[in-house]
Amino acid sequence: MAGLKEMLVDQLKDAHSAERQAIQAMKKALRNTSEPQLRQGIEAHIAQSEEQRERVEQALEIAGAKAGRKVCEAMRGLVEEAQHEMEEQEEKGPVMDLVIIAAQQRIEHYEIAAYGTMAELAKATGQQEIAELLGRTLQEEKAQDEALTEVTRSAVLPAALAEENGEGEEEGEEAPAAKRGAARKPAGKR
Repeated sequence: MAGLKEMLVDQLKDAHSAERQAIQAMKKALRNTSEPQLRQGIEAHIAQSEEQRERVEQALEIAGAKAGRKVCEAMRGLVEEAQHEMEEQEEKGPVMDLVIIAAQQRIEHYEIAAYGTMAELAKATGQQEIAELLGRTLQEEKAQDEALTEVTRSAVLPAALAEENGEGEEEGEEAPAAKRGAARKPAGKR
């Protein structure tokens, strides 16, 4: 069982690094976001991710460990890919928002997989308190993924399609908030 507990600690250290990197990536993405719902959702998710990072620190403390300097290479790759994709876009707008959402959802799916595995590992090793902390984060990551899908359907894709079909506003003008669907629920905490 000691091997599994060591694996859990290693995974927690990886998750801590992943959360730190994800927070920084969201802050960068926020500068390129134009859709108000997406902006609000990312802002809320940054705050939520700070709480999740703190939960990982709490889980590590319960396990008798510290985060250390481990770097999550998977998150590093996801963040780098997102940066390259954003750099390929020439301007802010619905297409850039789609690029940001796609990158955010790849990150969410990675985190869902990681937290799901860690929660089960914690349960299997009798670390119920850690399992509960990780389970809460897992549910938040799933909700964030669903919220990103909703903002894509309700606001970003319709705006991108309208822009592609030449129905967008004149250059320099912003589409009215109602047209963008700003009255709908933001992609963030539910």
